[in-house]
Amino acid sequence: KVRDDLYRYLRSKGYEDAFLKDSGLVTIEERGTRDKFYNRVMFPIMDVNSRVVGFGGRVLGDGEPKYLNSPETALFDKSRNLYGLNYARTSRERHMFLCEGYMDVIAMQQAGFTNAVASLGTAFTERHAILLKRYTDQVILTFDSDGAGVKAALRAIPMLREAGLSARVLDMRPCKDPDEFMKTLGPEEFKKRAEHARNSF
Repeated sequence: KVRDDLYRYLRSKGYEDAFLKDSGLVTIEERGTRDKFYNRVMFPIMDVNSRVVGFGGRVLGDGEPKYLNSPETALFDKSRNLYGLNYARTSRERHMFLCEGYMDVIAMQQAGFTNAVASLGTAFTERHAILLKRYTDQVILTFDSDGAGVKAALRAIPMLREAGLSARVLDMRPCKDPDEFMKTLGPEEFKKRAEHARNSF
């Protein structure tokens, strides 16, 4: 299997090793060069103005890590971006849904909920909360219903409050995440649950 097709293609276009290393697309080591996102489904990460600034990649088949993100670069700062914000900011809804991952945002977009965002393979931070505050006053958390999701929600709530946002929590049970929820119970039930989402307190 050829693991450096992208590297060789970009070199043929005149890009130097130092630049390619800084781009976060390839790994250049003494023992050789390989494409960082080899054998992965790619998710372009866009900034608020819909410019591609990085990538997320989900492994095909078995492999670790399951998700791999671009490292931080001159263009890509994880704490200044939220996945899907370029779409969510133009939504007519007053609130935004905060999800855990790309697939949740995509599932929600497909179900008609264009006001969904997720942090980029990193924990939600104060800077993310401040960023959200520019576009909304209300956030509904749609994190996974497992232990890790509950823990992540409990971390995010004080940060949202601190930034002046009201935070509510959507009951995902018996489903694990928004993706599964849409497939199992459907968008209408999701909308109902959102209307009755409980105050985070």
